[in-house]
Amino acid sequence: MVEQDENAAEPRHGDDLAGAFGGNVRRRREEAGLTLEQLSTRSSVSRAMLSKVERGEKSPTIGVASRIAHALDASLSDLIGAPGAAASGVAVAMRRNDRPVFRDPETGFERHIVSAAPGAGRAEMVVHHLPAQVSTGLLPAYPPGTEKQLVVLEGTLTVAIGGINETLDTGDSLFFQADADHGFANRTNAPCEYIMVISRRT
Repeated sequence: MVEQDENAAEPRHGDDLAGAFGGNVRRRREEAGLTLEQLSTRSSVSRAMLSKVERGEKSPTIGVASRIAHALDASLSDLIGAPGAAASGVAVAMRRNDRPVFRDPETGFERHIVSAAPGAGRAEMVVHHLPAQVSTGLLPAYPPGTEKQLVVLEGTLTVAIGGINETLDTGDSLFFQADADHGFANRTNAPCEYIMVISRRT
């Protein structure tokens, strides 16, 4: 079914982030030799929505953004505009105010890239903020060999993976293979924050 939702909201970092996301989608699509129609078919996102995303006119939900990324064989961080890899032997610091942040315009869910140089290795680190009573919905499976580990910093998190629900409290951690649809939910009346490491085995 083609995604019809075209609600928009300003991303946390304003038009610059929306424009960067859209520009990266268009660049990756053109590099792959795909038309908008072909990407629409692959991602189940409407052609009209994809066109507006590419022009920076719409901020997609986390579900739509994830489907676009997977259809382009890219990570969400690639499309958001993660910092580039550091040169060998060089330490890289990223200040809090410089974090690339994806914000879901419908739910307020936020995905902060906190890896200073995610391209330098096979892992990246992100922080997720889930407002009260908010769920990401099921997100598409990653390629085989992708693993996720997370620890809850604040609140209570429910993770759905492979037909199983795991409920985690502050300080609890979880490892899972991410090559199946999975999702994250905050079913409480308080905010939830967790840090997650995504790694890809070669």
